[in-house]
Amino acid sequence: MSAPVSSDRPFLNRRLAAFGTTIFAEMSALADRTGSINLGQGFPDTDGPAEIAEAASRAVLTGLGNQYPPGPGIPELRAAIAAHQQRFYGLSYDPDTEVLVTAGATEAIAAALLALLEPGDEVIALEPFYDSYAACIAMAGAVRVPVTLRPQTPGHLPGAAGGAFVLDLDELRAAVTPRTRLLLINTPHNPTGTVLTPAELAAVAELAVERDLLVVTDEVYEHLVFEGAHTPLAGLPGMRERTVTISSAGKTYSFTGWKVGWITASPELVTAVRSVKQFLTYVSSGPFQYAIAQALALPDAYYDTLRADLAAKRDILADGLAAAGFEVFRPQGTYFITTDITPLGEKDGLAFCRALPERCGVVAVPNQVFYDDKAAGAAQVRWAFCKRTAVLEEAVDRLGRLAR
Repeated sequence: MSAPVSSDRPFLNRRLAAFGTTIFAEMSALADRTGSINLGQGFPDTDGPAEIAEAASRAVLTGLGNQYPPGPGIPELRAAIAAHQQRFYGLSYDPDTEVLVTAGATEAIAAALLALLEPGDEVIALEPFYDSYAACIAMAGAVRVPVTLRPQTPGHLPGAAGGAFVLDLDELRAAVTPRTRLLLINTPHNPTGTVLTPAELAAVAELAVERDLLVVTDEVYEHLVFEGAHTPLAGLPGMRERTVTISSAGKTYSFTGWKVGWITASPELVTAVRSVKQFLTYVSSGPFQYAIAQALALPDAYYDTLRADLAAKRDILADGLAAAGFEVFRPQGTYFITTDITPLGEKDGLAFCRALPERCGVVAVPNQVFYDDKAAGAAQVRWAFCKRTAVLEEAVDRLGRLAR
């Protein structure tokens, strides 16, 4: 007879004990329960290009990808990813040795950090950060060292060069110690919508080279830049061989459920990440890989239209939030707007977001969950504007109740 499992011992390992249900799951469930407009979780409410959906359908119906695809990804998609990097950034990658397809960017981040970190290594991440960063660093047994992006004041509703949040380069440099192994950089940045400037990127690259650091860059919003342009860190001097660049199809093509992501890096780094990835999902998204290979070759007009459409939606929501009394930090990129609730007489973003559906039928996400320094983000709230115009206009109307 087997011994009973001790009830006084936690089942979740100590590294992940601090991580419960994600804020996105909580707020989306709250939206469903209250019938509120969900501006919390970052997913579009319309599908991407019809021809890309049809390509996925053809792949299923003709048997392409219905069985296990190759571990690194199908050759067609790896070639398309390499062509994309050359087309948009002039970066040359060998599709056979320097490209790896993953189950979305989330798996790419997890595999990269698990592959490249030893227990006790320090990882510098830009705070506020996407919640999976903290969990993946913890799973690797590494130590998270946040460097906080600070909001410029006053809020940047009109827009300004450099973004509404800025990176303190002195703070970044001071955070590096002999135990630092890796910089985890996200630009365009979720949740603040900031796009790091050429000067900021150059300083990051200089520091990485000087201190011999690896860099993992999350660039999933690379095509959602409204002011300026996206610059991959891998293209800067000394960075090609030390950078793992991560992106995905979900944000660019509005097929977030397909979970097709990728990394580009040197053969040595790709081999390391692939060694972990094969034991996470092994492979995924077979038919969708063929469709995304086609999507990556869409003409420039597609990307121009996507940016223009989202910029217009950004302005609708930003103007509405300002009219409702929020301090609005105008994003340069992504499809999120960060606001400060202090002008409304509020201080606790989590409590504010939990009460908001009952107050006006809208759901948002509190930024404090993306901070180690909870006080720094306590009064910040994030809103997604990747929704239909009519939905955003209705949300703005409802938010107006706060002012009224």
